[in-house]
Amino acid sequence: QVQLVESGGGLVQAGDSLRLSCAASGRTSRTYIMAWFRQAPGKEREFVAGIKWSERNYSEAVKGRITISRDNVKNTVNLEMNSLKPEDTAVYYCAARGATPILTSPREYDVWGQGTQVTVSS
Repeated sequence: QVQLVESGGGLVQAGDSLRLSCAASGRTSRTYIMAWFRQAPGKEREFVAGIKWSERNYSEAVKGRITISRDNVKNTVNLEMNSLKPEDTAVYYCAARGATPILTSPREYDVWGQGTQVTVSS
């Protein structure tokens, strides 16, 4: 079993920065690919960013404003978000899958955290 625990969400103003973290524990061999998704009210869960070693993939909506990184020793993955916009408001989820490549469909990920709320006010 793998457990993912997110932290770092909160209420910020437009233009602010925020850092989300996800700590993995347990059978971390299933965290070969780590990713962040988000889900706004009334919308489907969408891919934000994914990472496999040094390879990264970003959605077009966040490219240039968000950076994903991971610490394989600490088994954590971070999401640095800059120039936040009200449309970034959502619950952000950490997810993992045990095989390549970095995929953008939430159906391809079998381990999920509980989510952390990010609210960006205008």
